[in-house]
Amino acid sequence: MISLRQHAVSLIAVFLALTLGLFLGSGFIGDRVNALTGTDRDRIGKLQDERDALDEEVGNDTAFIKAIGPELTKGVLNKRGVLIVTAPDAADGDVEALKGLVNGAGGTVTGQIALTTALVRDEQASKLRTVVDQSIPAGAQLRVEYTDSGSRLGDLLGTALLTRPGQAPASDSDRSTALQTLRQAGFLEYPDGAVRPADLVLVVTGGEMSSDSGAQGQFVGRFSAAMAARGSGGVLAGRSGSAEGGSPIGVVRSDPSLNNAVSTVDNVDQQTGQLTTVLALGDETDGRTGAYGTGPGATAITVGAAPSK
Repeated sequence: MISLRQHAVSLIAVFLALTLGLFLGSGFIGDRVNALTGTDRDRIGKLQDERDALDEEVGNDTAFIKAIGPELTKGVLNKRGVLIVTAPDAADGDVEALKGLVNGAGGTVTGQIALTTALVRDEQASKLRTVVDQSIPAGAQLRVEYTDSGSRLGDLLGTALLTRPGQAPASDSDRSTALQTLRQAGFLEYPDGAVRPADLVLVVTGGEMSSDSGAQGQFVGRFSAAMAARGSGGVLAGRSGSAEGGSPIGVVRSDPSLNNAVSTVDNVDQQTGQLTTVLALGDETDGRTGAYGTGPGATAITVGAAPSK
């Protein structure tokens, strides 16, 4: 049985509906809704026009960079060998673009080595230490101040794979032994017979590392600095976000001893960052190290640009 209260509420609802219908029919509310919609439509149209103009501007800038890039980097790496090392989160597209630019700059990619996830997580530190100790080229010594896994491995691979003026490279057998031992242990991946000695090392990583990545950023950052120090130099290149917190470039830039050992580029996912990476490799051969890009700790947007304020 319907109560008086329920009946009253029903009547009120009916009257409200009728009143709203009259207002809508008279155009009182309808005109205002249409007016508001028209204003919003104009605002949205203006924003779309601005977006289209920005898209066109970015497209023009991209086309310009693509056209001028080869001229900017021409001869920068004349007859220099560059070994590419990839972290597990490196993007294939970035790596392929960098290979093309290295070749276009007169350099030669002498090989590509991939660091495995098991390696950078550093969950088998004792095993890695044993493998490194067993793989040191004859007559060579690793730096005693390097005690962490990333630095020790970078020092070993730099000794086995990189050269500098006036220094003979490790023998083919020593280089092969070091690489094969590390690959068999599950720490590296590379094609057989595709890694030759190089002057420079280019380490390619991804973007910002997640909060559960542990010390992976420390490993990659310290590895890069130690390896570059054994040759004519090197660059650690990462995507946007790679200079944040505990990400690899963030680690390098927060430690002066690392920051002075390897150049960093924090926007390799952009054409400007890719060109900067090649220019930075060229600067490394002349003994100049820099921190480039748009992320924290960058001192300039690119090689030769005015310092960031």
